[in-house]
Amino acid sequence: MNQELPIRIILESPPTGVDFAIQKGSGNQYETIQKQRSNSNDLRFEFKISIKESKTSQPNFTGPYVQGPLNERFIYVDIGTCAGQLDSAWSRRLKIPLRDISYETTQVLLNDFSFILETRVPGTGRDGGPNCATVKPFSGWHLIQNL
Repeated sequence: MNQELPIRIILESPPTGVDFAIQKGSGNQYETIQKQRSNSNDLRFEFKISIKESKTSQPNFTGPYVQGPLNERFIYVDIGTCAGQLDSAWSRRLKIPLRDISYETTQVLLNDFSFILETRVPGTGRDGGPNCATVKPFSGWHLIQNL
């Protein structure tokens, strides 16, 4: 049985004038959702991912926003042309890992709807452009009271 978990990604201080969006689907068959153009503020994305029963102690995240093999699931944030901004100088993706989310954490989310799973990631890379590839350093996911 699939159940849904609420998550929030906060992209901190991305470079201005660039479109960012969550990737829904994979391969060449995907769409971008919640597209936002960066300004001087953080960007915030909220949506739900599915979790289904697993024969291991590791949660099995699924659904149209989840990418990758079972032991390395992640979410893509599409950037610039990947997010549909055709006039952008940037064509990147940012990988937000779903690793290190414990089974116990997922149970809290499934049983107490006042929480959301949140991560904060840097929006600007070392080159001054949008952060891309796998997030480093990655501070992980945290249970946050969803007010």
